[in-house]
Amino acid sequence: MPIPTQGFPRAAAVSPRLQVVDSVDSTNAKLLRDAAVDPDGHPHLAVVVTDDQRAGRGRLDRVWAAPAGTALAISVLLRVAAVEVADRGWIPLVAGSAMRQAIAAQLPGRAVTLKWPNDVLVGEKDGGPARKISGILAEVLPSDPTAVVVGAGVNTTMETVDLPVPTATSFADQGVDVDEDRLLADYLEALRDGIAALAVGGHAAVADEIAEHCSTLGEEVSVSLPAPASEAGEPGGDVDTTLRGVAVRLDASGGLVVQSAGVERVVNAGDVVHVR
Repeated sequence: MPIPTQGFPRAAAVSPRLQVVDSVDSTNAKLLRDAAVDPDGHPHLAVVVTDDQRAGRGRLDRVWAAPAGTALAISVLLRVAAVEVADRGWIPLVAGSAMRQAIAAQLPGRAVTLKWPNDVLVGEKDGGPARKISGILAEVLPSDPTAVVVGAGVNTTMETVDLPVPTATSFADQGVDVDEDRLLADYLEALRDGIAALAVGGHAAVADEIAEHCSTLGEEVSVSLPAPASEAGEPGGDVDTTLRGVAVRLDASGGLVVQSAGVERVVNAGDVVHVR
């Protein structure tokens, strides 16, 4: 299902610059390039969106691939100078929460949750395992540490047979004909409001809302941690450290606090699996 010819009028009313592209290597890469070249032309909430992303990336350099016309790739530029540096670790969580709200609005009756740090999961009506419908990747503009590009991929019209893994889902797989303009507009509004709240009130202003819908909290988890760098500063080897315990809360930086053998450890980066 291609992007409608009428575009995204509701979303365009929220964003000061919404660029729809037929196809692109990566919406994040494009927006990072464009904002670096023309910063004045790319204000807060500038957007690049497509339904044909050819070289998308997820967290930990994973590939985000989807047949053309079956998923939206959305990148949003956030100007975050007003957000305290200590609170900027919450930006991906705010984005994940905003996308969760937008997706939940069109999936009534289903449990839509946030998996730390920023995957959106949809639970089965029969109580089966939750499956991923969206993922988010935040990247800082190299030339401006107060500018962050948040990329999101959302499986929209992808049929069940085309889902890349059994742990994925889509609106079509859920039997729902998604309104893409409403989805994008709702996401942008929630993202705008969440970043404003973070800037004005710090992480305390957003933490409760995020924690309420974070399905990772209270779960037994297995976390694959990045291998430590060598003493010489070289990257770690191929073998990662695995931490297993219960995710008990989010700390002040947005990190996941995991309790293992009576000891609490803060995880700021890692691949989290909910242990069943």
